[in-house]
Amino acid sequence: MPADLLATPDLLRSVFRRHAAGVAVITARGDAGPVGFTATSLASVSAEPPLLSFGVGTGSSSWPAIEAAGHVGVHILGEHQQELAATFARSGADRFAPPTAWRDGPEGVPVLDGVPAWLVGRVVARVPAGDHRIVIAEVVHGDHTGTGRPLLYHQGRFNRLRD
Repeated sequence: MPADLLATPDLLRSVFRRHAAGVAVITARGDAGPVGFTATSLASVSAEPPLLSFGVGTGSSSWPAIEAAGHVGVHILGEHQQELAATFARSGADRFAPPTAWRDGPEGVPVLDGVPAWLVGRVVARVPAGDHRIVIAEVVHGDHTGTGRPLLYHQGRFNRLRD
């Protein structure tokens, strides 16, 4: 078998660079304040009950708060929010400092302003998956009335839909 077909982390990353994904920001309330990170692993799991999932690295700065949180916020980003996505993806950034606009939402979860849609979920499971955990949450609150087209992640960059 050719070396480029062997299963490696580089192969996985290379293949998933070709997979366009929606961009979300996950938030939680930590002991030291709000935490959050950019995620492209968001998935709908079930309609009855309403469940969603996302992956989080156990080495990330947000993991300790996500590990302890009873509830998490999930924010679908719009194409106008590339800088917000970059802020929440940047290591060491003060993600909740201005110009990030946010408020305390349901269940004490930080909710970002100006997003096309957001949900708050009650964490029901954290499933080990390599150096990550898959977090499963049951949706308990949300708002889908924001406006804007979705932000996508493809080929290592944030992108807009083309008409």
